[in-house]
Amino acid sequence: MSKPYILVVDDEPDIRQLVSEILADEGYQVDVAQDAAEARRLYARKPPDLALLDIWMPDTDGITLLKEWKREEADDFPVIMMSGHGTVETAVEATRLGAYDFLEKPLSMAKLLLTVERALEASRLQQENIGLKRRLDTWVEPVGRSAVMEQLRQQVRRLAQHDAHAVFSGEPGSGKETFARYLHAHSARHDQPFVDVAVAALTPEHCLAAFFGKEESGEIQAGLLEQAQGGVLFLDEVADLEADTQLRLFGALESGAFQRVGGSAAVPLDVRVIAATRKSLEQEVQAGRFRKDLYYLLNVVSLDIPPLHQHPEDVTELLNFYTDYFVTREKLAFRRFPVAVQNLLRNHPWRGNVRELKNLVQRLLILGNGEEVGLDEVKAALGSGAGPAASPGYALELFNLPLKDARDQFEKAYLEYHLDKHGGSIARLSQAIGIERTHLYRKLHSLDIKFREKG
Repeated sequence: MSKPYILVVDDEPDIRQLVSEILADEGYQVDVAQDAAEARRLYARKPPDLALLDIWMPDTDGITLLKEWKREEADDFPVIMMSGHGTVETAVEATRLGAYDFLEKPLSMAKLLLTVERALEASRLQQENIGLKRRLDTWVEPVGRSAVMEQLRQQVRRLAQHDAHAVFSGEPGSGKETFARYLHAHSARHDQPFVDVAVAALTPEHCLAAFFGKEESGEIQAGLLEQAQGGVLFLDEVADLEADTQLRLFGALESGAFQRVGGSAAVPLDVRVIAATRKSLEQEVQAGRFRKDLYYLLNVVSLDIPPLHQHPEDVTELLNFYTDYFVTREKLAFRRFPVAVQNLLRNHPWRGNVRELKNLVQRLLILGNGEEVGLDEVKAALGSGAGPAASPGYALELFNLPLKDARDQFEKAYLEYHLDKHGGSIARLSQAIGIERTHLYRKLHSLDIKFREKG
């Protein structure tokens, strides 16, 4: 495992040299920058695990640079500010913006090393907690007692006893990933990683490195295949996989080994692939957009996940399940769906499938008022899809909350509605609602809105 990578940004040469030498002696990988421009170049090349950042620099001050870095949610890392001319107000501003700590110059090297160690440990624990929360949130048994769902669960449990690759096809939101996780949980690989990949979110220029990892200047960066080693690699919308990656993925799965980008050593591979698609892979092969050899390698077993309108008898159980889910996980007030509402929803076309139903339940619990969900508010919600118009009393409910809680509840319902409307695409969501993409990532994370990038 590679040592943490630390970036030291300071305009004083003596401090850069002293701090970098001490950190290197402690086994850390270290880069130094004399100003913000150089720090930006080094950050673009590789985001650090931790940064030591001077406040006063000749080109751009450290507070401005801190703001830039903290907007990059995907590469969040602890930043320790340093200054010989700092004030209490400056220290407060830095910590408010997300700095881990503030050190005064002249630096105490003992305190610096201790602060670095604690910051890295706190960051590691935070990432582990995020990963654990995601693992706890991700697997649930597919809900439904219909004959269709019972048969499908039985098929998946039988498939789980074997180690063959598989292709799950079905409409968006129908539950392909849920069934993939159900398979994984019942397989011999259940205690190994389940790595889910939103294929459409990977740009062609980064796709190979994302899958196969890379080696650069003696440093190894593990890719998705290594992260899934021993477990399952779930490829969502596999038909969107770019051509070069299709070729190399076939070679890796066929031979049981691969090379990292920039590397020469063979890396052994033991992974099961479950691919999901809304498109017909046979038609994609015929059109020349998907490799025939990769299709046959993956399509050992294929399962069709039916859309919700084909098993409407499961709607009631799904309503109960997601009501309990949001009451338990998000502490929303319990509301009951009476028979008249259930009957209406059983006859709804559910073009967004289970995902649409889940989002509807969440909106009604957040914005509705009263112990029972009313027929009129459901009709309004289904008619407009807008959520807030669903219940005339929702504003009064929000008015009884603290401002921050009311704003967060509304923003969460608003963003989840538009995320679903735009098919889970962060790029289209950003354009539709007029929020910069990096700020949108931070907002989605802060509101605990689950998403996988789809471009």
